[in-house]
Amino acid sequence: MAEPPARRHTQMPLRIAQLLLLVGAGGLWAASRLPWVTIHSADGLGLPTSTTVDGATWSSGLVALAVVLVAASVATVAVRGWPLRLLALLVAGASLATGYLAVGQWAGGDVAARAAELADIPVQSLTSGTERHFTGAAVALAVAVATLVAAALLMRAATHRDATAKYVAPGTRRSQAQATGSAGDVAKMSERMIWDALDEGRDPTDAEGRGEGR
Repeated sequence: MAEPPARRHTQMPLRIAQLLLLVGAGGLWAASRLPWVTIHSADGLGLPTSTTVDGATWSSGLVALAVVLVAASVATVAVRGWPLRLLALLVAGASLATGYLAVGQWAGGDVAARAAELADIPVQSLTSGTERHFTGAAVALAVAVATLVAAALLMRAATHRDATAKYVAPGTRRSQAQATGSAGDVAKMSERMIWDALDEGRDPTDAEGRGEGR
């Protein structure tokens, strides 16, 4: 049986959002494995060495945000209504946090001291030539954009579902009216159902259509 159009309009944004969240989680995991900073040091006893700080070490938030995106992707299958709206807001917050981490890699000041602390290297042993790598930050920024799109799709799906729940097609209302079965049930019918029946020349109190054509 074909899927109703209203259901397709709701499910498609959810599926796209779920895919974006999973891809975003994979992107953040990849960014956490990529090098973010390389520092050069020399202790005066041996040859100068280079130490690379990866994304997970530079910012543990990358891994945490990846877990959040996976959890959000799974949650899209179960939540509906206002919980889906809250999930969309959570995803939007994760997008902003990811974007902040990515932009901070470009806009941040001197990273040598922090990188040395993370790599457990004495600051006084640092030499010139600290390198900043931007590939991981670029991946994180792309994930931030994709995650923001996913949040918008989740909000759209929640809004569309609410609108669909409030609207019932005239044919459905007529079926509901006929299913009431007797004149005594007319009180349970909405005013709109009654007017739909009268517009088609049917007696809304006659479930078998005896009033049609009058």
